[in-house]
Amino acid sequence: MLASRLYYDNLFDCEAVKILPGEYYVTNKGMMIGTVLGSCVSACIRDRNSGIGGMNHFMLPNAGSDQNSPVSESARYGAYAMELLVNQLMKMGAIRRNLEAKVFGGGNVLRNLSVINIGDRNADFVRKYLKNEEIRIVGEDLSDRYARKVYFFPLTGKVMVKKIEIVTSSIINMEKDYLESISVNKPKAVSNDIDLF
Repeated sequence: MLASRLYYDNLFDCEAVKILPGEYYVTNKGMMIGTVLGSCVSACIRDRNSGIGGMNHFMLPNAGSDQNSPVSESARYGAYAMELLVNQLMKMGAIRRNLEAKVFGGGNVLRNLSVINIGDRNADFVRKYLKNEEIRIVGEDLSDRYARKVYFFPLTGKVMVKKIEIVTSSIINMEKDYLESISVNKPKAVSNDIDLF
């Protein structure tokens, strides 16, 4: 889903948008895209020449035994979230061979779900996806035990990350609600026939 929380950020003196779990945003303007991550991951992808860039925020929905399979339901969901971002970048004029990524999140913040390593699974997925799509990762801060606040400036490629040591109940509740919603309501556009290009 396209993020719609646009505002003016006084700290960075620029237009900004906040994205929540399940959302993405792409721009060709000198603005900031921000999010807060726990177990979820965000890919910040940009065309290094034009500055067209965007960010997504997603989590794999389940922990079945076939998570390493590229055709698992969970992997298809992750591929769908990544394709939404990449396709929108291309529609705005980004050139695929110029794409580069910085990836963040995958912290072990949902303690009662740590047995399924949900944060690590999300981090592994985004790395494998970008490798398979030949989109170079030029920076990352993944896994560990921290939540993260991420600010991405697509035009320049700059990313600022603040690690959050004390995870608030609002972060945990936001991720639990999102995990529950995606486990019940998979994206309608996901099918076995995902077009990867």
